[in-house]
Amino acid sequence: MKLIIIGGGFGGLRLARLLSNKPDFEITLIDRFNYHQFQPLFYQVATAGLDASNISFPLRKVFHKSNNVKIRLAEVTKLLTAEQKVITDIGEFEYDALVIATGADTNFFGNQDLSDRAFPMKSTVEALQLRHRLLQNFEDALTAKTAAELQSLMTIVIVGGGPTGVELSGAIADMRKYQLPKDYPELDFSKMKIILLEGTGKTLGGMSNKSSEQSAKYLLKLGVIVMTNTLLKTFDGEQVILQNGDTINTKLVIWAAGVKGNVPDGIDTTLIAKGNRIKVNRQCQVMNQTNIYAIGDVAYMEEEAWPNGHPQVAPVAMQQAEMLAKNLSSLAKNIDKELLKFEYKDSGSMATVGRHLAVVDVPKPKLHFGGFVAWLIWMGLHLMLILGVKNRFSVFSNC
Repeated sequence: MKLIIIGGGFGGLRLARLLSNKPDFEITLIDRFNYHQFQPLFYQVATAGLDASNISFPLRKVFHKSNNVKIRLAEVTKLLTAEQKVITDIGEFEYDALVIATGADTNFFGNQDLSDRAFPMKSTVEALQLRHRLLQNFEDALTAKTAAELQSLMTIVIVGGGPTGVELSGAIADMRKYQLPKDYPELDFSKMKIILLEGTGKTLGGMSNKSSEQSAKYLLKLGVIVMTNTLLKTFDGEQVILQNGDTINTKLVIWAAGVKGNVPDGIDTTLIAKGNRIKVNRQCQVMNQTNIYAIGDVAYMEEEAWPNGHPQVAPVAMQQAEMLAKNLSSLAKNIDKELLKFEYKDSGSMATVGRHLAVVDVPKPKLHFGGFVAWLIWMGLHLMLILGVKNRFSVFSNC
């Protein structure tokens, strides 16, 4: 079976590894980058806690001992589903089966001002750009001409109170306390403002009430200004304008308020669900297609426990990859048996909130952890998931 996998994220990489060296498959893994990015730690790169190399792992190195996986660095421009071809900027690729694992990108909800001026954080490159801008603001603050300009440079607005926004707010607060006063002794960091805007009534809305309450408490302790039930209207590069008409003077807005699926051109638009995700059945098969599949953040699947689709997190992508690997193996061998149906096994959710502080929810049995114990759980899981011994050691010693 000629299998093409688009995307080397958690889902695509997991699938390719599971089918590596299986004689029934000839696999081509296509990605824009030649490395796997460990997205949960982008915020650490953005705040100079980790180097980009600590959370990146060369895709080709993963498959050094594989005899049936080829890596191609390319940008997918179009899918020709009727002809079973993937069109890229380096040529065409034919397939017997295609797996779309392209993940998700930042969703600015059509606001061009935010798209042009706010900083997203959905790739290593974007995390590095944010780090550069964050530090450049403090360099500029050293030569600020007025008190108003100085305050604007030392005010950071983060939009979105989900895990990314909360983790980023806590990490920047730690920078303000531990690193920045040593790097910029001329600046008074007691005047630095970190403002987290959240449109709903609480942070970490997807987690338990206890986690929401604890995360807000930890952020308050770190000196983060949390503004709930607050919507951002626009940002002109100098000033944030809120929906209620209030304004915040700032030079830096970080956008962590939404994602949308990366759907390749060529997918029938009637198959696109809310959040720009591709509708799939319980076998991850794209609706109305027999040999095209979608997994991870770009896939929209309804099951009884998740009537509005699964959360866009790594465990979903990896579990879907594991099920799909078994089903594709059966199809490649022409084994006449019923294909497996996907059922998400939710092991829980977690978020870190600053140095040695985190919140963890476990659904079965229903448990909650907070503080240092939760941070240890968070650290242990991330060390298991990240690729490479050197990367694990770097993350452990720096987080």
